[in-house]
Amino acid sequence: MHRAVSRSLLNDWSPVVTSLNALKCSKCRAAVVWGGARGYSLLPPSPDRAEKAMLDRMLRVDHAGEYGANRIYAGQMAVLRRTQSGPLIQHMWDQEKSHLQKFNEILAENRVRPTLMLPLWNVAGFVLGASTALLGKEGAMACTVAVEETIAEHYNSQIRALMEADPDRYIELLQLIKEIRDEEMEHHDTGLEQDAESAPGYWLMKILIQAGCKAAICVSERV
Repeated sequence: MHRAVSRSLLNDWSPVVTSLNALKCSKCRAAVVWGGARGYSLLPPSPDRAEKAMLDRMLRVDHAGEYGANRIYAGQMAVLRRTQSGPLIQHMWDQEKSHLQKFNEILAENRVRPTLMLPLWNVAGFVLGASTALLGKEGAMACTVAVEETIAEHYNSQIRALMEADPDRYIELLQLIKEIRDEEMEHHDTGLEQDAESAPGYWLMKILIQAGCKAAICVSERV
């Protein structure tokens, strides 16, 4: 198991390397398409710098959150792949991969740089997923509940901001965020159904994980 965890931890660095290379020049950012992604534009064109900065922060942190979630599920699968919970965790991970792919495409199409914190989220997410999975299925599900609840709340705050600004102007972005938010809540509810609250120290674990997630959100918006 330790060997499998080590191998998994070393995997999936390509998005980090590609993202950091894209920071070298604006032409690179325009050309980068992670994983062969197609162009994916659903933002309204705007010459307004304040609006562009707001949307860049929003997309940057959403991409970071989905990247971190992918690494968490990678860590859980490294530990629980061969258990009865493996297929369920894989299903949720597959959905997170789809979310990440969409934000990869949006960032590339709209020339939004990813957060500089991706290398840290790569390792931290995997370690969080693997360490909680070592507590068993309940530990992994407790982590899922804590993370997905925080992500869903964050998406809700973005939805409110866009609705207050101009719901017609941002209709496509709103639709995407709502769809992803709903799937995150499905993962949250699945975690509760899978005995997350039976994990040792559930409430303390939830508080600590959510505090970490909120700090990561704050940093990723700015860095």
